[in-house]
Amino acid sequence: MSIAGDLIRGHTDAIILARLLHGDSYGYEINKVILTLSDSRFELKEATLYTAFRRLEELGYITSYWGDSGSGARRRYYTITPAGREACYRLLSEWEQTKEIMDQILSLEEEA
Repeated sequence: MSIAGDLIRGHTDAIILARLLHGDSYGYEINKVILTLSDSRFELKEATLYTAFRRLEELGYITSYWGDSGSGARRRYYTITPAGREACYRLLSEWEQTKEIMDQILSLEEEA
């Protein structure tokens, strides 16, 4: 599944921002949700995930803070900013347009 993985990895920012629309979270939890929602077919590498967090923070799309988990471990939590929400909706729109174009190009139906 390297081709699908490459296609998905190209949308890492959209994936992370969309997950943060559901609420603040930390890296391991976000990756666990991605793995669950993809039926274990996709997982972001830790380096990819944390590089994306740094990039998104530098762009002002997310902020981070230290929080305690129920088990007493300190974790860095991420929260989406208003600019991040706008970027997320823009990226999701771009994804929908990309899917539509790919569906048209890859269609097995005869051209009109």
